[in-house]
Amino acid sequence: MIRKLEKTDVDKVANLWLEANLTAHDFISEKYWKDHFNMVKEQHLQAEVYIYEDCQNISGFIGITDEYVEGIFVSEKMRSQGIGKQLLDFVKDKKSKLYLNVYQKNIRAVQFYQREDFEIDCESIDEDTRERDYEMIWKEI
Repeated sequence: MIRKLEKTDVDKVANLWLEANLTAHDFISEKYWKDHFNMVKEQHLQAEVYIYEDCQNISGFIGITDEYVEGIFVSEKMRSQGIGKQLLDFVKDKKSKLYLNVYQKNIRAVQFYQREDFEIDCESIDEDTRERDYEMIWKEI
């Protein structure tokens, strides 16, 4: 089931954010993610966040600010089970255009977004991490 984030979900969602970033971005220091943990936890309350819940366990979530996908995060043990796609489809039903940034080294995520009809719009370097990323865009047909 997909539902809106509730205040009581914030700790679980923040921990999932940290776990997912540590496992998906091993090319970025663990310290970077831990240093941003509290700030991101606060931002979850201000963003549009939808969680994927199964048997009262939060297995994934997507964060949106206007048309910008802040990220899709799925617990490591639940990846490759369609949760990310369900979350993205849920948001696509609400928006006519979406864009996001994804690290080029996160090949699995780049391929996922390409499968979901996102196209690479441009390349840049993330100022915080100094890692190369793509800005990708999706438009409703």
